[in-house]
Formats: sequence, C-alpha cells, structure tokens
Amino acid sequence: MAAVSSWNLVFAQPSKEKRPPSSSLSWARSFPSKSHLPGGAAPTAGRAASLAVLSLLGAKPTVLVTEKLGDAGLDLLRDFANVDCSYNLSPEELCTKISLCDALIVRSGTKVSREVFESSGGRLKVVGRAGVGIDNVDVAAATEHGCVVVNAPTANTIAAAEHGIALLASMARNIAQADASVKAGKWQRNKYVGVSLVGKTLAIMGFGKVGSEVARRAKGLGMLVIAHDPYAPADRARAIGVEMVSFDEAISTADFISLHMPLTPATSKMLNDDTFAKMKKGVRIVNVARGGVIDEEALLRALASGIVAQAALDVFTEEPPPQDSRLVQHENVTVTPHLGASTTEAQEGVAIEIADAVIGALKGELAATAVNAPMVPAEVISELAPYVDLAEKLGRLAIQLVAGGSGIKSVKVGYASARGPDDLDTRLLRAMVTKGLIEPISSVFVNLVNADFTAKQRGLRITEERIMLDGSPENALEYIQVQIANVESKFASAMSESGEIRVEGKVKDGKPHLTMVGSFGVDVSLEGSLILCRQIDQPGMIGKVGSILGQENVNVNYMSVGRTAPGKQAIMTIGVDEEPCREALMAIGEIPAIEEFVFLKL
Repeated sequence: MAAVSSWNLVFAQPSKEKRPPSSSLSWARSFPSKSHLPGGAAPTAGRAASLAVLSLLGAKPTVLVTEKLGDAGLDLLRDFANVDCSYNLSPEELCTKISLCDALIVRSGTKVSREVFESSGGRLKVVGRAGVGIDNVDVAAATEHGCVVVNAPTANTIAAAEHGIALLASMARNIAQADASVKAGKWQRNKYVGVSLVGKTLAIMGFGKVGSEVARRAKGLGMLVIAHDPYAPADRARAIGVEMVSFDEAISTADFISLHMPLTPATSKMLNDDTFAKMKKGVRIVNVARGGVIDEEALLRALASGIVAQAALDVFTEEPPPQDSRLVQHENVTVTPHLGASTTEAQEGVAIEIADAVIGALKGELAATAVNAPMVPAEVISELAPYVDLAEKLGRLAIQLVAGGSGIKSVKVGYASARGPDDLDTRLLRAMVTKGLIEPISSVFVNLVNADFTAKQRGLRITEERIMLDGSPENALEYIQVQIANVESKFASAMSESGEIRVEGKVKDGKPHLTMVGSFGVDVSLEGSLILCRQIDQPGMIGKVGSILGQENVNVNYMSVGRTAPGKQAIMTIGVDEEPCREALMAIGEIPAIEEFVFLKL
C-alpha cells in the first residue's frame, strides 16, 4: 500500500513579463473531429539546443578570457572551444564582445555586471571566476538570465593560506620594514623588535577552506586558535583543535585576527569603529580575503589610537589603491598587491580547475563549483542522473497535451519511492520538469540555475509529492508523475479520473519510458517523438497505422497498447524516429476506429 506525503513549492506571484499565449504551441494545430497535427516548424527549445547545433555543424563554442590565465587551462579550453584572450577590456568593450561568446572567464579585475548579461542577448551560458570570490559578478543577474557561474575554490586554497601565514609572521617580526631599512643603509635592530607567535591567540574570522588551512598552520606555530563562522560546523573545527566562538568573543580576546570571509552585504565593513573599540589594545590584523570587509578609514583611526598595533593587507577596497593612500604608506602596515593566489602551482591549478568547470558547464554537465545553482551533492547527481531526462520529457509531454486556450497555473510532480521522506533530494528533478514545461511555450532557456526563478516569474505553482512505496529502497525512484490541474486537454484520454492531465514514466534499462497517460497504462520509450491514439480495441489496428507510417518511410522505434478491457477502448502509443508529414497524420486520423489522436514532439 502506497502512502503519500507532500510538500509545496508555491509561486503565486503574477508574472510581469509579457507571456506568450498558451496557444503558442503553433506547430500543433487543431483539426475538426479528432486530430492534432503539426502545422509548421516546432519553436526553438531555447538556447539548450544551440551547442548541439554547433556540434552538428562542426563549430565550437567561443570562450572569452579577459584576464591572464595559466597555459595549462588555456590548452584545455582550446581543445574544446574557440578561445579569445582579450585583456584590459573597458566595460563598453566587454558588453560589445559578449554577444559573440558562450562563456566568459575572469579573475577579480573584470566586473561582470547586469549590463553584460543583458548585452549577451541570451548567448552567454557560463561565467567562470578563476579564483574563489565572486563579488565582481552580478550573480542575481546571471541567475535571471540562466547563466551558470562557476569558480575555482580549491586550487588556490593552500597558496592563500600560506600567504596569510607569511604576512602573519612578517608582520610580527617587522620583516618588510626592516628590509627597507637595511636597503636604505640603516641598521636599526632596536627599532624593529618584534613579537612572538607562540602562545598567542589567533582569531580566524571565516572558517572555510582557506581559514581552516591557516588554522592548521598556526597550530603548528604554537598558537592558540579560535574561530568564528556562523555557517561552519563545530565538529570540523574541533577535529583540528580549534574552538568556535561568538564574533564578539573572537575579536575581544585575540592577539592576532586573520580575515577569511567573502565580501557580502553582511560582511561589508565588518571591522569598523565599533568593532575596533571591542578589541584588545595592540591587536594585529591580517587580511587576505576582501578589502571591503574592513572600513579602511576606521582602521587608520585604530592604528593612530594604538588599538591596532599592526596590519598586514593583501587586499584593498579599491585595487590598486591610490598611490597616496595613507593606509599603504603607514609605517605599521605591511602590504602586498593581492598575491594570495600568486604561486606558480596555484595559478596553474586555478587555470585547470576553472577550464574544467567551464567546459563541463558548456557540455550541460552539473558543475560541482556552480555558485548560483542549488548545491546538489555529487553523489545525488550521480544517482539521479538516469531520471533527469525522464523528468524533462514528462514535462514536455504534459505541456503539449494542454489545449490552446488553457492557462497553466498549477502543476503537481509526484515521486514514487521506497526511500524515507528525507532521503530524496528532488531539486534537480523539479528543475528538469520545470524546464520541460516552460521551454516549449517560451523563448526562455531553463536550467538548474534559474528554474525556480523562471517558474516564479510566470506565476507557476509547483507542488511536489512523495508517494511512499513498500519494498527495497535500493533504487532512488520507481516512477515520476506529472499532473497539470484546471486545464483542458487536446487529447481527452490524457485526463485522469480526478480531472488533471497526467503522464507518468520510469527508467528502464537506463532509458526513460512513458508508462501511463491519463488512466491508461502504456509502455513506450521516450525517444524521438510520439503519436498517441485512442481507438476502439479491435484486430488490425497496429498494422493499419504501421502501414501508413511505413509508406512515408517513418521508422517506428517503440509501440505499446493499453486498454480498459478487450474490445473496449485502448490507447496506442507509437514512438517514431522522424516527424510524419501532415498527410500521413491525417491518414491515421481517418482510420474509422481511431477516436482521437495527437502528435507530440520530444
């Protein structure tokens, strides 16, 4: 006995976008009595098909690289794409070039603004940030335009951590100042007496990849390490001997503070007059994260008052900083020109990592480093991969069954599984159903990045339902069901007993199959296109339809018949490799025993 549990993803906000009418399925025309035939070319399925078309034509996608990238990464890109290395572009030049590019790779010096995405005309599919931080990319605009943003978060982790430790030690021992003094012909040993690191408390603000690596190294130097990060798990910190504490406790007890958080509205100018006032007098600060997390004028005041004894800065609010910057020229401030990731090994590693991510995204693969897509774990992606195509095709089938005058507002997606209620991550499948529902009636390209946003913009209400099955939970899903409520159908037999258009499918031998239309059980591979016929169940029907298709040289790849009872009504489902001509479909519709039929293009 199956139990049902459900949860809602409800988007009831009216769309402000001018929406094409539901009858914009212009290639499916209604004919008197019983047929729905193709009346022209199918509308584009969106930019999702563009790379496939390029591939068929032997063309390559174009990747624009606007800042220096390691040769190893460029070599990978050139094997797959046409690479345009154009450095030091003005914002206007970037907006002009971007409409000719499928992907863009930047470092921290290029601003990828909303204007860039708008200027791309929909062609830009991937923005790759060769590094960790993505504050120079308008991620919200990217999401709205269906553009994946990927970064390279791991390759420069060690380099950034090592630079943080280098600045920490150099600051404590006045290395930069002493070096300049000696080179100026002076010998000032008493002036540059430093402080020891051993036994001192280091507060790490932001306990991500870089912060945790700094902690490991600082522990090796004999420092007591505490950390603050509202999102980091405490058990991970404990595993390397670090205590997680509150923000106020971290800044008030530390002898050294090392910053490793991203620049966000919440962290902008996090260190300011108020927070400096809470610090221990004589504290020393290292920043290899983002310049904007420190109020630089407040830091100057803290240095003047002695609250901050020294600072070591690799990043600044404005880069490069003005030549007359008082902060840069301050004798108690050690500065470097954003060198956190600047090792030979890191530069090559970042280049390879971002090239792999961009190539994968251009191929349509889900990038593990995507920053504006739901963070679906790799093991979940792998397990659900066979169901991705099924989910999209069920959405495409369902929307094509809606009659021209119907407005679509409510869709229910059901997942039948023996898994527990919390043991099935359906975000990927929901996005693919949404893609299938929207792309055939819109010019919008839908992917995991913008699926929820696109549904919300169209006032589309998505309800997800878990259908609990008995049995072994070895397989993630038994079947997926898509239902559209409060609409009319161009194929009446697709309506369930409760009045919704209903299609259902499962994965068999690794391929998506349609297993139910309305209340009729069928079994047909979802390849090519489909012809659905409701007929009187009588001998010879398969031969009659097959003969018409054969005369038109249309290959049948799959066929099944589902019926209510012998001699009663039946649904014949025919999978075809080619689209039959109008005359062939009309001939099928004229077979006396066929009561209605519809052609559906996948």
